[in-house]
Amino acid sequence: MSLFSLFGCGHAKTPEYPSDTLTTRDGTEITFHFFKHASLSLTIGGKTIYVDPVGSNADYGSLPKADVVLITHSHYDHLDVAAVDRILTPDTEIVCDRTSAEAFEMNCHTMRPGSVALPRDYVKVEAVAAYNTTPGHLQFHPKDREDCGYVLTIGGTRIYLSGDTEPTPEMKSLKNIDIAFLAVNQPYTMTVDQAVEAVKILRPAIFYPYHYGEVEEKTDIERLARELEGITEVRIRPME
Repeated sequence: MSLFSLFGCGHAKTPEYPSDTLTTRDGTEITFHFFKHASLSLTIGGKTIYVDPVGSNADYGSLPKADVVLITHSHYDHLDVAAVDRILTPDTEIVCDRTSAEAFEMNCHTMRPGSVALPRDYVKVEAVAAYNTTPGHLQFHPKDREDCGYVLTIGGTRIYLSGDTEPTPEMKSLKNIDIAFLAVNQPYTMTVDQAVEAVKILRPAIFYPYHYGEVEEKTDIERLARELEGITEVRIRPME
């Protein structure tokens, strides 16, 4: 069976936001809801995982409460405590980098690169180092702050959420990535050329560019898709 046959599209459960429904290796359905910038969610069997919820990117008060919240790092466009509060319940598990953990009074799964968490029985979370590597850009996401990207394993399918990073040795060493979300936002994260390089190394079945736009230097999404033709399925969703 080809890897592409493991996935299929479906209809959104929250029609006000674009979504894709995919089927994991064990038959579990995941619906991705695309909000804006780096904010999205995953719904698995009525359970909801939010990634970098920020109040200006979605109406979190009208969305389902969170079972798990993932936060990659402490920048304002990724960490918004007020947005998290709107989806929080007493049972919500927060998985975040060590700097973001300082913003919460509740206990969090505090992650450092290489950490592993099991916030729910249907998802395993592995933290991957996220940082800049280009001279002149190192101050944006310094390595020693230990920002995180995450690999989620759900139903046997591995989903990589890069967070704000350039291609790093830690990223390049990842194996068996089925779905990859890579931040392509110059000058703070990856250039188009760097994203092409990363996808060619990771070889996911599906690649979603995310966290692009809202800066003066626009990301050439069309060139990105063109250069990866035949390498992977590039899915462009409105994340600007």
